Amino acid sequence: MSFNTLKTAALLGLLSAVLMVGGGAIAGHNGMYIGLAIAVAMNFSSYFFSDKIALMSYSAQPVSETQNPEVYRRVGPIVRNLCQRMELPMPKLWIIPEDSPNAFATGRNPQHASVAFTSGILTIMDDREIEGVVAHELGHVLHRDILISSVAATLAAAITLLARFAFFFEGGGRRDDRNGGALSALAMMILAPIAAMLIQMAISRSREYEADAASAKYTGTPYELISGLQKLESYSKRIPMEATPSTAHLFIMKPRLGGLGNLFSTHPPTAERIRRLQEMR
Repeated sequence: MSFNTLKTAALLGLLSAVLMVGGGAIAGHNGMYIGLAIAVAMNFSSYFFSDKIALMSYSAQPVSETQNPEVYRRVGPIVRNLCQRMELPMPKLWIIPEDSPNAFATGRNPQHASVAFTSGILTIMDDREIEGVVAHELGHVLHRDILISSVAATLAAAITLLARFAFFFEGGGRRDDRNGGALSALAMMILAPIAAMLIQMAISRSREYEADAASAKYTGTPYELISGLQKLESYSKRIPMEATPSTAHLFIMKPRLGGLGNLFSTHPPTAERIRRLQEMR
């Protein structure tokens, strides 16, 4: 088991702990269970339909031997060969009419996976760089990262819901204790969602490192992805991509939406990703 896998498990455990402690402080055990139940209901549909939502958001078009055949002739053999090496079923392929270079994988499990490319990434990259990018995306599929991110999102959403309900619960104590309960609820209302978001972002960054490592492993070299990341970093600055906050984490390179620093980023710094890949040579 890799360090990043252990780190992800630890962060999910920490997120669960924040839910239990924060939920108990805000509304007791019943409030914690209510928040979790609401979050599960909210994220259930997202887990099962996230691929359709993401693909529709970017007007993705199917790629097959009969639909966009010129794209299929180029990327189809690359994806098929990698799937054989990784023992994965062939995902559905999509093209996004977007000049900014990027790509993402989605789907709740390997049997329902999709890989989407922007037209921009196919323009700027050669086949070896495309292979490095595809192996990264299939790494997410192999590691079931959509499931992991859904669990993290569910826990984080439950914490945020509990925080919003904070002022409806004053600790359940005597009248003399209500001021203290209100202050405690206010503190949890502010701190709990921030903690949940930071942990959720850290989980996402760990999964990106793990997918990078999968690319190096299954292509046999880290340099294909290194070259691809360098191009993505350069071109995405010149041709920024508009993306919805709910789907930005899917992409191999975070779309340029502005940011609040690395702590609040779903993606690690590109320079750090490249440094780690170079150590795998």
